[in-house]
Amino acid sequence: MKIAVLGVFHETNTFAPDITGLEAFSSEWVLGNEAFVSRYGGTRTSMGGAIDALCGEDIQLACGLYAGATPSGIVAAEAAERLIDAFSGSLDVTSDGVLVILHGAMVAEGLPDVEGELLRRVRERIGPSKPIVATLDLHANISPEMARLANILVGYDTYPHIDAYERAVEAAQLLIRTVSGNIVPTLALAKPGMLVVPQVMLTHEEGPMKELMDRAFAMELEPNVLNVTVAGGFPYSDVPDAGLSFVVTTENDLTLAECYAEELKRMAWDRRHLFTYADLPVEEAVSRAMEIPEGPVILVEGSDNVGGGAPADATHTLVHLINPVRRTLIVIRDEEAAAAAHELGVGAEYDGHIGGRSGRLHGEPVRIRGIIRTLFDGRYTHIGPYMTGQRADMGKTAVIEAGLLTVMVTEKRTAPWDPGHIRSAGLQADDYHVIVVKSAVAWKTAFGSICKAVIPVDTPGCCSSNLSHFPYKQIQRPVFPLD
Repeated sequence: MKIAVLGVFHETNTFAPDITGLEAFSSEWVLGNEAFVSRYGGTRTSMGGAIDALCGEDIQLACGLYAGATPSGIVAAEAAERLIDAFSGSLDVTSDGVLVILHGAMVAEGLPDVEGELLRRVRERIGPSKPIVATLDLHANISPEMARLANILVGYDTYPHIDAYERAVEAAQLLIRTVSGNIVPTLALAKPGMLVVPQVMLTHEEGPMKELMDRAFAMELEPNVLNVTVAGGFPYSDVPDAGLSFVVTTENDLTLAECYAEELKRMAWDRRHLFTYADLPVEEAVSRAMEIPEGPVILVEGSDNVGGGAPADATHTLVHLINPVRRTLIVIRDEEAAAAAHELGVGAEYDGHIGGRSGRLHGEPVRIRGIIRTLFDGRYTHIGPYMTGQRADMGKTAVIEAGLLTVMVTEKRTAPWDPGHIRSAGLQADDYHVIVVKSAVAWKTAFGSICKAVIPVDTPGCCSSNLSHFPYKQIQRPVFPLD
């Protein structure tokens, strides 16, 4: 048996200020068996799961292209065309089945459903009879085209995401069973017409998302149910199919698949008013954080969520942290400031502006005067539970101390998904009373085990939890909570 593995992974924020070019994928452009196994073997990634599940005596692995980029703005048309062509051309058409690693919320100029197009290209080249199984992020905006072209769609079960490896193993096992003729997967897609912000998609805490997941897990215990995927969707992609969705895959029983998908759809709609989230005004949030007796206190600046495609240089919170009364840490992306600090050197005084370079939506540059304590190249490997072993690159990185405020300036946008995000710069989270995170929920994999309090901050930005701020044009209406 020969199984092809390939993928493209990008979460696209169509409200983000920048266009994403092909160079954004250059740091994770892996082609062929040797490169794929060398890069991802032994990691807790989707790719690592595919390797472990498919590298057996009776299976030949045929790795095509895997390309990934940090969440960002809409992908340029030319970049998308070249990426899709490279992806399609790397597929070994002699394979008996295909495992495709996707995000599910990738958007390009003139192409709102990139994953649908990627699957169409695979289906076009592999033929109508060979099975295609795709893995998806929990924030996938699943389209009818994706459900039509794939035999099985397997989404993450966790947010923060800590099961990418397990879901890839599951997808690979289902693919093997399908190729072997042991199962005939049949799937149904249902969408309740709801936009949900990431902050209320937590799967391990009591709430509506956990209730949906628990019901999905119960359904999967039924003998004829192969997989149930609950996808929260990505509300910052203005595309027709954005929003919450459910995919139920059964063993050759479309009626059962449709019945269970509709049940989950009704459950979600009945709980729609529970999918709400409230932030605090930034001044109040900062004041409260300083008053809490024990830290670390996490200030969640979700509107500048790197994992949602935001620029990571918003200064709406930073401007209120100059001369704090307690030790405070903020990580902010500023290519110019990082380069300037590296020119000055360790021990030198930095006196200049930081952040606020991506447009008015994310604030104005803020002047910082302090001592450069650390400089390094920004490269580290994930040591926490999210994609353990995955490589990360913050680019030129500088740690500047300005009294009780520590500003970690990075050249590149990097989400706080892992303890190594700050530990690699010689910083320890429990040394700070307040930590500002450019994240919605995924920061919990880095700081969740040590934080003493969490305060969400209401600031402007392209990942705001107030969806009424955004000028939606493409999304199907009516949709909750906009209508």
